[in-house]
Amino acid sequence: MEKKFNVYETLYVVSGNLSEEDYKAINEKFVTLINGNATDVTVDEWGKRRLAYTINYITEGYYVLVSYKSETNFPLELERVLGITEGVIRYMTTVKVEKPVAAAPAVEAPATEEAEA
Repeated sequence: MEKKFNVYETLYVVSGNLSEEDYKAINEKFVTLINGNATDVTVDEWGKRRLAYTINYITEGYYVLVSYKSETNFPLELERVLGITEGVIRYMTTVKVEKPVAAAPAVEAPATEEAEA
């Protein structure tokens, strides 16, 4: 049976109340987990930013966006681990749908009308 692979993006927010070392330890944990189960991994650390609204009296968080290609069952396991990890306050995984680029139809220049004499 052929395994199905999809391209995913996971965004997670780690509490801004943690120290820099704690944040790096949590981030390293998830990057290692994703690298072990996925391919084409790219990690984009957005850094510490102010939250749009307060979550459990926390006003800042470290944002991390990870893009990867994996089997369809891995994102559920990743979200399970994100949910039970202390310090992670929000997370979200989406499937990237890549639409084929269709060639644009040729557009003809509008015909100019000549004045009749």
